[in-house]
Amino acid sequence: MKIEIIDNFFETNDFIKLNSVKLRNVESDSVDIYHNTINKAGEVTESCIDKYIIKDLHQKYHEKLLIILKNLDEKKTELYDYSDFTIVHTGKNYKFPIHDDTPNKLLSGVIYLAPEKNTGTIFYSNKKGSNKNVIDWKPNRAVFFSRKENESWHSYQGDGLSSRVALVYNLMTNRIKDVYKIEKKNYLLGQIRWKLNPYLYKYFKTVI
Repeated sequence: MKIEIIDNFFETNDFIKLNSVKLRNVESDSVDIYHNTINKAGEVTESCIDKYIIKDLHQKYHEKLLIILKNLDEKKTELYDYSDFTIVHTGKNYKFPIHDDTPNKLLSGVIYLAPEKNTGTIFYSNKKGSNKNVIDWKPNRAVFFSRKENESWHSYQGDGLSSRVALVYNLMTNRIKDVYKIEKKNYLLGQIRWKLNPYLYKYFKTVI
């Protein structure tokens, strides 16, 4: 699986602005989600932080993400419908299980915000967790990939010392059947698999 890593992804002012967003306290074994979406017309369709921050980020970085998606899986660029900006506040002991992302995500991205040190994204060659590859945590480092059914296995977790704050920045689609067609995977089998997974189906319905 191709992974694109970009350091100093956000301009300094934007990085500072995102780190200034007031977050609720999070329990050590929990995760808190701040979900925001904007459509291809630049209209904020869901927001729990200042919608002008979302609009500004979309205007500045959307074309950059489309280029990244084109490099990773060009055919998926034509399926783009909206963008997802989700601040994920992870408790220091929280662990999200190994998964391969939901099919509505054309481009999966995460930008590490705070603290200075924590655990980055962990990639694997299979669901069992073989061949672990840890992308080191670094503030303002972005990690992007284009998911593929039953292949793009990864997870994330706190480091046991402090909570971690990251911005999940995804390019999304509503055309799920077309995703499976591009990936040359079976749509019906894929949907059954997601709905039978209690962790990931919940994530598919509410976050990313």
